[in-house]
Order: sequence, then structure tokens, then C-alpha cells
Amino acid sequence: MSPWLKRMLGSLLVVLLIITAFYIGTMVVATRAGTPVSWQQQTVAIATPPTSASESEQLLADIYARIAPSVVSINIVQRIGGLQPIDPQQDPDDIPDGGFAQSTGTGFVIDTNGHIVTNAHVVEGAELIEVNFIDGTIVRAEVVGSDLNSDIAVIRVDLPSEQLRPIALADSNSLFIGQTTIAIGSPFNQPWTMTTGIISALNRTIQGLTIFSIGEVIQTDAAINPGNSGGPLLNLAGEVIGVNAQISSSSRSNSGVGYAIPSNLVQRVSSSLIEKGTVDYSYIGISGTDMNVLQMEALSLPNNARGVIVNEVVPNGPAARAGLRSVGDITQIDGFDVPVEVDIITAIDGQPVTGMPSLISYLASNTVPGQTVTLTVVRNGTEQLEINVTLGARPE
Repeated sequence: MSPWLKRMLGSLLVVLLIITAFYIGTMVVATRAGTPVSWQQQTVAIATPPTSASESEQLLADIYARIAPSVVSINIVQRIGGLQPIDPQQDPDDIPDGGFAQSTGTGFVIDTNGHIVTNAHVVEGAELIEVNFIDGTIVRAEVVGSDLNSDIAVIRVDLPSEQLRPIALADSNSLFIGQTTIAIGSPFNQPWTMTTGIISALNRTIQGLTIFSIGEVIQTDAAINPGNSGGPLLNLAGEVIGVNAQISSSSRSNSGVGYAIPSNLVQRVSSSLIEKGTVDYSYIGISGTDMNVLQMEALSLPNNARGVIVNEVVPNGPAARAGLRSVGDITQIDGFDVPVEVDIITAIDGQPVTGMPSLISYLASNTVPGQTVTLTVVRNGTEQLEINVTLGARPE
């Protein structure tokens, strides 16, 4: 064979080897690129208590195991200037104007249609709502409706019904002081944290996100911190008795005084938000205060007299049209001005009114605009009247 032919055959062999190597390499790369990706499910472990656990420990562990899958951790992206304090660990002065910030909250599933209850202040102004479930599922949520008067909102996630585990709501009218309470939420962005305590007091009044107050609020000493907002306050049956909403603290951390919006109001508000996106509240058109010892002395009332002192009747409002009166003549007791011409509301539709919280709660939970209620009124301490008031709609 001539040298020239040998060189040609050698060159051809090299080219064939290069083509073969490239083809094999391409097959390997293609095979690797087509391998399905498998994501390992990331969940929060729920440990089974040992047999040595006490009966109360077993009960709490069981409640956590049953309820934690129904509680969600909510991450919010919102523009600066919303109602929600942004990040409890971030100084607002460090956030640039016109920027975005993150905040966290809690919520809980109420039906298999994807509806979740939380606080209105948690989702107010949200540009993005991310909902995290304990099984590792992360989805977007949209706001169904938000009620600033009660600080309750309903959001919705798009998940199969079998993946959703609703929590039942208890009757908050049956609560008692000393009753054990359980809170599950995301304090300081630590999701699915469980704390316990008791009902410390009932019939508290807190300020809503409007000029109107929220009545018959539950006070608890269960540890509640920023991030617990919107989460459930539970009884030992694992039922929701309230929605954790506020704390009394100068440091924005737990001081043993937390407030939850009662479940009966939550039920009414959430149902209305799901049905029509808004909530209609009755309006009576008065400002008032609770009874006090000076008022009892000025009118020679017994020391167990209770009711709402009508300080001012809004002109042309429902109460004014029905004939209720603002305070009139004043006397002085120990240097304090005390009215002696005054209307005191002692009952509504036969239900005793012990103070503003009970009146506010009754109107919010049991009446609608246009409904007529009967007020029992003690006028000037000497005359008891039954006054029918046709309620208006709460002004915006």
C-alpha cells in the first residue's frame, strides 16, 4: 500500500473516531437531561408522645396533630404604608419609601372550598399572598373579602378538597373565665408554634381598623406574638373559639395579655364575605360609656346598676329619630361633672346590656340594617321606657 493511501486511511479513521465519540457523548447528555426530577416532600415532623406522657400532654399532642394541618403560615409581600406593621424584627426607618416589605401571619382552613380565615390587617395592601401548609405545600392565595370593622378577612387557595382539613368553630357564647386555651400560629415567623393558657377575661373591647370598636373580645394569657395574628385560639376539643388579633405590649412581644375576636362574630363575618364580599353592620347612632359610681350616686341608683350611659345621640341618626336623648343637666360630685338628665340603656331585645361591649357585640352579631330592636332605657334614673329603634347601616 502506498504511503499516500495509508495517510488517507489514517485520516479517515480519526474522523470516524471523533464522530463516534461525539455521538456517544450526545446520547449520554440527552439521557441525563431526560431523567425525571424527584422532589422530596418537606414536612414539619409531628412527634408521637411516648407512653410515659401524662394525660394532659397526650391531649395537647393529639390536638396539635389534628389541628396543625388546618393551620397555615402566611407570607405577605406588600407596599410600604399598609395597615399591617411590616416585620416585627425590622426597623420601619430602615425600609426605603415606595419599596416592598415582607410580613408574616397565620390563618386556618374553614371549608373544603379553599377558604381560609385570617386577620384583615395581615393581608391589607398585599401584593402577593403565599400560603404554607404543614405538609410542605406552598400556594398563592387571593383575597375573597376583608372586613376592617372586625379585622377579619377570608382568602382562598386553589387546592383539591381532599387536601384541605377545615376546623370547626365553637359557640363563643359558652366560654368561661379559666377555660384552657391553645394558640397555634407563626410568632416571629416560627410557623406551627403551639402555646397554651387560659381565658383571662371576657367581654373586652378593642379598637378595630376603623373608628368602630369590636365588642365581647376574648382576653387570654396564652403567649401571642407578632405573626400569631389571624391564627386560631382553640378549646380542648380543638374547636376555634376566637381569632388571635392583638396584644397589649409596649415592646410588641407577649406580656400575657392577648385578644381574640370571638368565633360567633368570625362565623357571621366570614360567611358574609364568602357570600358577597362585604359585611353589613347595624348602626344605632350613639356614643356611650359604661356605668360608674359617680353616675349611680348622682341618680341615687343601686350599686348593682349596669348599662350604657348615652353621652351623645348623633343628630338625625336611628337613636335620635327613635327619641333617645344626649346628656342634659350636669351636677358636680367631688369636683367631677356628672349628668343628671341622661338615658341609660339597660337591655336590647330583652337581653341585659352590662356595658358598651355587650351592646356592640349584640348589634354586630344579631342584627342587620333595617331591623327594629327594642331598647330598655332608664331615663334620669326614675323612668323606665321601651323604645323601638330601626337600625341604620354603619357609615363608611
